[in-house]
Amino acid sequence: AALRAAEGVGARALEFAILTAARSGEVRGATWREIDLKVKLWTVPGARMKRGKPHAVPLSDAAVALLKALPRGEPGDLLFPSTQPGYEGAQVSDMTLSAVVRRLHEADVAAGGPGFIDPQEGDRVATPHGIARSTFRDWCSENGVPREIAERALAHAVGNKTEAAYNRTALLEQRRPVMQEWAAHCKGG
Repeated sequence: AALRAAEGVGARALEFAILTAARSGEVRGATWREIDLKVKLWTVPGARMKRGKPHAVPLSDAAVALLKALPRGEPGDLLFPSTQPGYEGAQVSDMTLSAVVRRLHEADVAAGGPGFIDPQEGDRVATPHGIARSTFRDWCSENGVPREIAERALAHAVGNKTEAAYNRTALLEQRRPVMQEWAAHCKGG
């Protein structure tokens, strides 16, 4: 809720990362060409993926609504361009997303809350990666999402080389309801 209330490109990029369980670099480099709002799909090119293979991300209604609220650019334009003077239109930095988390943490602490800490990491302030990906993976485990679906949602390799050679499905249609449920969880309902 605090993130949805926050303004700015960095806040929207972090929110999109959370809703899609994507890595920061994937989100920061996302262009309109990669988005198909009609079929609710984001196709991240292999060049921006850790394993070098394209990754299809089913978009929840919340992720689609977030994208529809953004200023629409040309196909090659970034979804979340920097607004920093001298860097307009360039990728936002990884630190931009971290700064959003830090500001939300500080505001919560100032209001008497616990802030946004990661108790698994010695009570340090949470990171965008931890919020978007680790939390998603924990939620999947706690909510009975099959391992294969959770791992494919995160674009992780599943199984050994032999298994991977024979098991090439993206499980896209099985992942759609998972991402919808994840978005509902993030919204608080």
